Amino acid sequence: MNTATASYKRHRFPPQIIAHAVWLYYRFPLSLRLVEEMLLERGIVVSYETIRRWGIKFGPDYARCLRRKQPSRDDIWHLDEVVITIIGRKHWLWRAVDQDGYVLDEIVQNRRNTKAAKRLLTRLLKKQDVAPKRMITDKLRSYGAAKRQVMPDVQHRSQKGLNNRAENSHVPLRKRERVMQDFRSPGRLQRFVSIFSAPRNLLVPPRSKRSALATHIHRLQAIAEWKAVTVVR
Repeated sequence: MNTATASYKRHRFPPQIIAHAVWLYYRFPLSLRLVEEMLLERGIVVSYETIRRWGIKFGPDYARCLRRKQPSRDDIWHLDEVVITIIGRKHWLWRAVDQDGYVLDEIVQNRRNTKAAKRLLTRLLKKQDVAPKRMITDKLRSYGAAKRQVMPDVQHRSQKGLNNRAENSHVPLRKRERVMQDFRSPGRLQRFVSIFSAPRNLLVPPRSKRSALATHIHRLQAIAEWKAVTVVR
């Protein structure tokens, strides 16, 4: 297993507290001030600004070290885009999830056209290194045009109701958007989502684990993995 590369040297707080603060902020719809308050209840006096800096410094390393789901040719990609207004301007967050709700990629773009859809598909193929069995989208025609250029042999379905999995995947971010009182820039949004989905993916149970006991065990294993990637080097 890979471990994070950021160093804890010259940090006043131990790694366990830093990792726990980052976990709270990115895993749950909490503001920085609420995380500060939760730590204070445990006798840990730290400012919300320090927690923000921890997230910027350690969050990307934690996300990179968490396990990635092994891609398969039997995967089904659900693609969708959601509008996010940043300082009065519309931007679109393009997201791809698989049949289990695992977030494959997210990208912020200022266009909602074929070029933007093609960029998403190209990034996905590069990251997954294998084309899916099927692609499911909403009725935006840009998806079909981009698919014909990037992966013409993949089956594509665009029918109302089929893409609920991708649409539902936007809900956690929408909750966080309200807590944060909107995002300040496209770059900050892109950095945030690149970390935000990692702990969420870690806790998504595979299809074979649907019982309460199996889900509980899976969560315990996920938390153990989180602690493993945040150990002291």
